[in-house]
Amino acid sequence: MEYDMAIERNIIEIDEDLCTGCGKCVPDCAEGAIEIVNGKARLVADNLCDGIGACLGSCPENALKIIQRQADEFDEKEVMKKLESKSVCNSIMTVLDKNPWPLQFLLVPPDSDIFNQNNILISADCVSHSLKDYHQTLAVDKRILIGCPKLDNIDEYRKRFLYIFKNKKLEYIKVARMEVPCCSKIENLLKDCIAQSQRKISLEIVVVGLDGKIKTGLQEKRLL
Repeated sequence: MEYDMAIERNIIEIDEDLCTGCGKCVPDCAEGAIEIVNGKARLVADNLCDGIGACLGSCPENALKIIQRQADEFDEKEVMKKLESKSVCNSIMTVLDKNPWPLQFLLVPPDSDIFNQNNILISADCVSHSLKDYHQTLAVDKRILIGCPKLDNIDEYRKRFLYIFKNKKLEYIKVARMEVPCCSKIENLLKDCIAQSQRKISLEIVVVGLDGKIKTGLQEKRLL
């Protein structure tokens, strides 16, 4: 027997007449509920939307709003399945091709063409909050990929970087991290993965201190 799981709740609504398909709302939806379909932002499934509205402020056309209507309950298990699927990665990469905003490293497919370019900045997510003039100092003309080596799955980082270094044309990578022990994990992991790949890849490390300034004595650029 099938049961109707619809309830009255908050959910996103997208005005297709106002939507220009810029895709700025896609990265702001952590659940992968919004995709660009035929040039327009679409809510792909009611049960993927938590109704919080984190995507609202990203729309320059005010095409998004929260309404109350009958909708399937929010389903965290379905969200996890969606985030692991290829479709959400493809949608994110479509947006990234048009707008180089920061993206979570683990959301970017390792076979993406951006890893054939030498403008990657791997940034611990707290660096941008700690370093004044972060974008002007570190991120000009960079593809910014962010993550947290303390909270993220570091084994998944290792698998992805090994694949990238062995299969893509990347020859240079810049890393920005904080001067704290947990943040050094990403630096050590990258050095290890480069060594295992047996490729010559230039790795630039920028360390930001707790005072919000670059620790020049700890900055290095080397060919591994």
